[in-house]
Amino acid sequence: MDISRKFGKKVKELREKRGMSQGDIAKKIGVHPSYISQIERGVQNVSLKGMERLAKVFNIPINTLLK
Repeated sequence: MDISRKFGKKVKELREKRGMSQGDIAKKIGVHPSYISQIERGVQNVSLKGMERLAKVFNIPINTLLK
């Protein structure tokens, strides 16, 4: 599995574990829900700033997103 898919799978796992929708995440980081969908499917690469924003939403260290 490539890193984009692995990252997206982790984002989806964390989102679902917290009972959040893609729209909830999108609203918190200021993007369109389709962007979150693309991340979760491994279609969209995320910038370091984007990783930082996602980590803050989940209240986790950035490196947790890469595991």
